[in-house]
Amino acid sequence: MKKVFFMLLVGFAPMVSFGQAKDVVDVAIGSADHTTLVAAVKAADLVATLKGKGLFTVFAPTNAGFDKLPAGTVTTLLKPENKAQLAKILTYHVVSGSLDAKAVMAAIKKGMGKVVLTMVSGGKLTATIDNGKVKLTDENGGSAYVTATDLKGTNGIVHVIDGVVLPK
Repeated sequence: MKKVFFMLLVGFAPMVSFGQAKDVVDVAIGSADHTTLVAAVKAADLVATLKGKGLFTVFAPTNAGFDKLPAGTVTTLLKPENKAQLAKILTYHVVSGSLDAKAVMAAIKKGMGKVVLTMVSGGKLTATIDNGKVKLTDENGGSAYVTATDLKGTNGIVHVIDGVVLPK
């Protein structure tokens, strides 16, 4: 019996990451589609904050989402002199607390088709359903769609979005 248990343990060991718990930043770092987001989080000095305690819901734009911004925008935002503006944009993608897809859908339903989320930046982001997908509309009327949900980290959850939402 001990031999069978040991064989099972050894067989499953490669599937378990002992001591390798990932927070929301590590979830993004582990994604080839989020290298621009990771560079931006580093440039805005938000790594320590987003690796910190507490629960966060991060709406994480893909590289292709950043590419939808006007040419030169990302390069400009990554400059040290634009750190405060970049931080405001990035914290506009974060909600305090952990909202999985089920909770977001329930809030939209409870709100009769929409829910207004208060972001860490202080701005508001509206979530609705459009053709069966969660659509996020920013304060300027721009929007992005959620393309993947419930990527769990030790300190929150990440939902992938196909664009960058911008605060006023």
